[in-house]
Amino acid sequence: MIISTSFWRKSVVTVIAVVGFVSLYEATTLDSKYAARQAVMRETIAMPAPGARLAFSATAYCKGATTASGVAAQSGVAAADPELLPVGSVIEVDSADSHYNGIYTVMDTGPAVQGRQIDVYMWSCNEALRFGRRPIHLVVLRLGWNPRATTPTFMDRLLKRAESAPPPLPSRPLPQFITPKAP
Repeated sequence: MIISTSFWRKSVVTVIAVVGFVSLYEATTLDSKYAARQAVMRETIAMPAPGARLAFSATAYCKGATTASGVAAQSGVAAADPELLPVGSVIEVDSADSHYNGIYTVMDTGPAVQGRQIDVYMWSCNEALRFGRRPIHLVVLRLGWNPRATTPTFMDRLLKRAESAPPPLPSRPLPQFITPKAP
C-alpha cells in the first residue's frame, strides 16, 4: 500500500477526490437548472397536445345560457381559444386555490378569450368576480372531440403500444369513359 504510508500521498489523493466530487456536483446542478428552465419554457410556449402540462391564465364568467357548442352553460364548462383548445377538449386545471381544481370540458369560446387563457363558468357572478384572473397550470386530457386524441393510459405507456392505423377504405375502380373516335 503505497498511499497508506505517506501523509502527502493521502493528502493529494483526498484533494483529487474532493475536486472530482465538487466538479461532478457543479455539473449536475447546472444541468438541473437548465432542465428546469427548459420545462418552464415548454409550459409557456408549447402547443397543446394530449398529456401536455401548460401554463395558462384563468378568469371566470357567469352570464350566458348556451355555449358555442349548443349545450347549456353549467359547472365544469370552460371557454378557450379554439385555435389552441378546440371545442370538446377535456382539461385538468391545477391552480393555487384547490377549490377550483378539477376536470373541465371546453364547450365555449368567447371574443375575449384569446391565446393561453381559459374562462371557467360559475353560477354565481359574485364568485366569478372574486375569482378574478389567476395563473394556472392545465393538463390536456383530450384535444377536441376525437377520442383517439387522449392521453395514453398507464398500460399503453407501460407496454408502449404502437397506435394502429385505421384500415384503408376499399377502393372502387374508376369508371371508364369511352370516347367515340373521330372518323
